[in-house]
Amino acid sequence: MRYILLICFLGAFQSLLAQQAFVPKHSFNLEVALPNSMTNGAFQDNLQGLVNVTPFYQYALKNGLAFGLGVRYGYFTVNEFRVPQPVSGGLHMASAFIKTGWEKFHTERFGTDLSIKVGYTQNYFLTDRNDTLGINPQQINTWYVEPTVGFILTADEVTSYRLFLGYGFQGFDYHPDQLGLTAVGGYTPEELDRMSTYLLVGFGFTYYFRPKSERGGDL
Repeated sequence: MRYILLICFLGAFQSLLAQQAFVPKHSFNLEVALPNSMTNGAFQDNLQGLVNVTPFYQYALKNGLAFGLGVRYGYFTVNEFRVPQPVSGGLHMASAFIKTGWEKFHTERFGTDLSIKVGYTQNYFLTDRNDTLGINPQQINTWYVEPTVGFILTADEVTSYRLFLGYGFQGFDYHPDQLGLTAVGGYTPEELDRMSTYLLVGFGFTYYFRPKSERGGDL
């Protein structure tokens, strides 16, 4: 009986050590956020953010440095109450990016993530007015930069959730004619000559891929 208890204890202890030794390296991440247009006055008034979805792969080093690669889709709809002429439609953003950052778990359950995404975006302005003009969509290709801070809470040894804040910089100046509008709406050239930016507030999910040596008999 003693030998059986000893074997069970050793087996449980070995399993515990394996769990404690697990260091997240490869992971799949999914972020969903609400974008809020900033800076450019016309961009703030004419467009309102509905969704920003970002799936990406990440590899983390033992020292906390992390590198990722992913894609992003964002959508801003026309605010029909804040445009100088009737128009419907929106702005679609399709991006690919690389990510670098620092991810640190301060306890077994809580961690923080500081990172920056740098990528390339194809912006599509699809509206009924552009369709009438025969230029639907109007397309603007540009770079973008997005610094982010995240607060991580693990659910178990392979999954975690996070609350994050980000701020995106798109390398183009928004102008109402990109929606097909012929009226500027009272904005000065100085107000329009500003980079299009947005604030992101959202949640993320992470799945950590465990090495085969730590999976045991799991499929």
